[in-house]
Amino acid sequence: MKLTKELYEKRLEDLQVELVKLQEWVVFKGLRVVVLFEGRDAAGKGGAIKRITESLNPRTCRVVALPKPTEKEQTQWYFQRYVAHLPSAGEMVLFDRSWYNRAGVERVMGFCSDEAYWEFLKSVPEFEDMLIRSGIILIKYWFSVSDEEQEQRFQDRIADVTKQWKLSDMDLEARSKWVEYSKAKDVMFQYTDTETSPWYVIDSDVKRNARINCITHLLSMIPYEPLKHKKIELPKRQENMGYVRPPMDTMKFVPDYASDYAKKHKKD
Repeated sequence: MKLTKELYEKRLEDLQVELVKLQEWVVFKGLRVVVLFEGRDAAGKGGAIKRITESLNPRTCRVVALPKPTEKEQTQWYFQRYVAHLPSAGEMVLFDRSWYNRAGVERVMGFCSDEAYWEFLKSVPEFEDMLIRSGIILIKYWFSVSDEEQEQRFQDRIADVTKQWKLSDMDLEARSKWVEYSKAKDVMFQYTDTETSPWYVIDSDVKRNARINCITHLLSMIPYEPLKHKKIELPKRQENMGYVRPPMDTMKFVPDYASDYAKKHKKD
């Protein structure tokens, strides 16, 4: 059943409070958390990440969305540029697409050799087991969107100038390779949906439900306790011992465009 806007916003608010508690616990315990967000274009990964992070402290919760590798990075060990973004103690890192690019876009679009592709699939379980043994909490989400819903979201982006940047040439080309991406995803799951590092699939045809389901599940994956906070008391303002503020007309204030707009559209 689709959540109403009112129920969605209420539940989201409650969950975001819990996310703050979780982040405080991660910092307090010195945990290292990595969350991967994968899925087709327009599957809703970015929207879910935004709702997770919008109430969190960006100093200890980072989003990593890497561009295509540089010429130098193409000569490195494949996982090298991702390792550089792994968390230190007390940090959460959310990957908006990750090392699984090789199993998806690189495979389908022919950006890597067959040898590199199959080596990747064999290496991933070992790489992720190594991360987990080192103490990293690794959680992997696959956002699953139907053909029909993706088509609608693409059309919405085309019609909305503020969203057209989300449609790259690669996204449009990928649309014509729907079946090939499906096959690549199936093989990826076959090799990388392991007991120690499983994939958790989010049905993302309904955005509100997908976001609530993802956040609720994420909170369930990391046991945490609310921390007691010291009562915050503001110190007394410093006594003015003769300071005189410079005249306001000596400063370049931004015009009050908002008031002008409000007056222009004021209802009679």
